[in-house]
Amino acid sequence: MSTIDEFRKEARAWLEANCPPAMRTPTPDGALIFGGRKLSFQSDDQRLWFERMRDKGWFAPDWPAEYGGGGLTAEQTAVLEAEMRRIHCRPAQINLGIWMLGPVILEFGTEEQKQALLKPMTRGEIRWCQGFSEPNAGSDLASLKMSAVDQGDHFLVNGTKIWTSYGDKSDWMYALVRTDPAAPRHRGISLIVLDMQSPGITVTPIDLISGKSSFCQVFFDNVKVPKGQLIGPLHGGWTLAKALLQHERRAMSKFGEFSLPTHFDLMSLAERYLPAAEASAPADMALRARAVAMSMEEHSYTLTVQRMGDEMRARHNVSGLMSIMKLVHSEQEKDKFEILLDLMGHRALGWEGDEFDDQELALGKAWLGSFAQTIAGGSSEVQLNVIAKRVLELPEGKESK
Repeated sequence: MSTIDEFRKEARAWLEANCPPAMRTPTPDGALIFGGRKLSFQSDDQRLWFERMRDKGWFAPDWPAEYGGGGLTAEQTAVLEAEMRRIHCRPAQINLGIWMLGPVILEFGTEEQKQALLKPMTRGEIRWCQGFSEPNAGSDLASLKMSAVDQGDHFLVNGTKIWTSYGDKSDWMYALVRTDPAAPRHRGISLIVLDMQSPGITVTPIDLISGKSSFCQVFFDNVKVPKGQLIGPLHGGWTLAKALLQHERRAMSKFGEFSLPTHFDLMSLAERYLPAAEASAPADMALRARAVAMSMEEHSYTLTVQRMGDEMRARHNVSGLMSIMKLVHSEQEKDKFEILLDLMGHRALGWEGDEFDDQELALGKAWLGSFAQTIAGGSSEVQLNVIAKRVLELPEGKESK
């Protein structure tokens, strides 16, 4: 038996013994575990699954063991992920630090930063948020204005970030700041990390049309950030930002694998709300055909994610692949909700009240929220530009004179 086959057998046995049956079901709305200083659990099984994965080092299975990871090879990590999908394991924690910032620190951080920042991620002790977008710097991120002025032993940070997911619940932020206003805009940016409890930080939640929002605006008024919290070279943050955004797009493209709150089983809802096939009118038959086609697309996407995971581990520049995955998934989710609204009719239009069940009430809000997913993590238009340049290698258009 080969080494990888032995690992597959060991991982399968461990997961079967350690993942509680209740943690092998779709994650209900509000039941995700993000880790952090204010960690709480909804059940003993949820706590048990979190603690077992944490102690195994499998929150970050492919990170080195000295930083709290599992020390697995890329091939072993792919096997572990496949085995978790096989028995429908819920994610034991969602941690933007592990998904996005951690790989950047592993590549660009100092040894001191790795020891201080990575281990709390892998133990679920710190919840991270991202400070990139600003009111006038979204898709054109390089136009950001938030400043970090050198004060000798620290930076003095002033400005604001917006669309900060869970900024009101996070412990630390990784942020892009302008450290050289005189330099060309891509060259005067640095990446820093900061404690959200620092004096001078104010967080304001943002309401969305869906009635539910994780977004916040964060204001910085003379916030002191120690120099040791600069990640990578001073003024060299744009390179780090591009690397981090690749990991962000990969993370967003994988959401559908985990049955997160926006996940609705298309075919089961079709069976519930459409007449039996033999009694269907032509319009119902056409709607059922749309649902079947979308379900096939979803399954194809999931298989493609698994295949592309191996390709990503073998390639240095994977921004094009990640843009494809993020674009397809967010647009696919939006299209799926349009079909669900057609399937459910007026039953999808409830907002509150006991005449609708919980799933029906959640559907309408999730449909509205699906539009935001085509913007978050880089809009679909931005992804198309990345794909055109880095995958199709199309020439860039010249500005009209």
